[in-house]
Amino acid sequence: MNPKYTAIAVFVLVYVFLAISKKYRARALWLGVLVMAVLGVYLREPGSLWHNAASTARQVFILIDWNVLGIFAGVLLVAEFFIITKVPVLLSDVLIDRSKNVGQAMLLVCALSGLISMFVENVATVLIVAPLALQISKRLKLSPVPFLIGIAISSNLQGTATLVGDPPSMILAAEMAMDFNQFFWFHGKPGIFFAVQIGAVCSMGVLWLFFRKYDQPTIYVEKEAVTSWVPTVLLAAMLAALAATPALDHAGIRVPAGITCMAFGAAAVVWSFVHSREETWKVFRDYDYRTVAFLAGVFAMVGALNLPQVGLVGDVTQMLAGVIGHNRLLALAVVVAFSLAFSAFIDNVPYITAMLPVTTALAREWGNPDDPLIAFGLLIGSCIGGNITPIGASANIVSIGLLRREGHSVGFMEFAKIGLPFTIAATVPAAIFLWFVWG
Repeated sequence: MNPKYTAIAVFVLVYVFLAISKKYRARALWLGVLVMAVLGVYLREPGSLWHNAASTARQVFILIDWNVLGIFAGVLLVAEFFIITKVPVLLSDVLIDRSKNVGQAMLLVCALSGLISMFVENVATVLIVAPLALQISKRLKLSPVPFLIGIAISSNLQGTATLVGDPPSMILAAEMAMDFNQFFWFHGKPGIFFAVQIGAVCSMGVLWLFFRKYDQPTIYVEKEAVTSWVPTVLLAAMLAALAATPALDHAGIRVPAGITCMAFGAAAVVWSFVHSREETWKVFRDYDYRTVAFLAGVFAMVGALNLPQVGLVGDVTQMLAGVIGHNRLLALAVVVAFSLAFSAFIDNVPYITAMLPVTTALAREWGNPDDPLIAFGLLIGSCIGGNITPIGASANIVSIGLLRREGHSVGFMEFAKIGLPFTIAATVPAAIFLWFVWG
């Protein structure tokens, strides 16, 4: 069978499944990888049965970006223990107590959700902050729907800003060989972090328009007692270590970011095991193994599309180059708009993994392989676009589930009424910023 058509068929079938089902995502991906392996997609030159099996396994292993998996797994471990200590809840309590009214309090809580999600997975951020919003809404007899939607979409937005905030950012860093600091300053110019912050400021204005009618005085919230500051220190130390990586590289000391994050994750486990074995086992029981497996499957499947015997990425690059030519502004507009529309309904991790090689190949076609304009636009569009609909991001699904459990049913249009203007307000200024800086 032709490897290209086989890979396309399997990829499309798996992607359709991911689009219509939120369950068994990792299993579907690995089943697709298995089918491609059996049909010889990963083989350059067929040989004996043993040779084929060994060559396929080696190719799949190589395609998985173990550094990205290490970053995600390590950061997730530190974040889990950070959450258990109740430091994030304490921060939100302090913000509420210092607010003049409920609307201002919830706006600040949404901003805090964004801040937390720069370093903590978005779903975990929602689970940290949402109970507080539900509690305030119950006491004041208010609908918690706009508050929880605001928390979810704020966390989705800011997860894009840093290397450790969200898997798509980690995938971008791997594709473009970016370190932690280059999200802030890339090749002598402001990086993706500042584009996200400009979008965040504008989108907060949208939330203010929705929240300003909640002018009731805030209620006193009894502050949570922090059980330990050790995970907070570990989180700060991990970020400092990631920031110091370029200096270490210049000194000839090469420490991959994945190993750094896993080391701090291991330190958090050791601390927790000494502190409370019961909490440690609970973290391991609740750990998000499925997303780790999902990410690995995405790398194995999407990576097959770029193999020489498949060559699909090259075909797509040539097609786009023929349509867009050398018009970089048109390319940015098309990529951002298409990514917004696509990720409003489809998981952005396989999408961005498939498209990033295309954007970097386009940059090479234009004669500047280090040009990040279209890749940055892809990240902005694919991450923020998930805020448009209740199914566009996992954090949205979780927030809707929490509301449903409290007896509040949220329809597609009710979510989009907040999510769509928020997304436009965040994306357009961010894309304009990218063009003025990198265009």
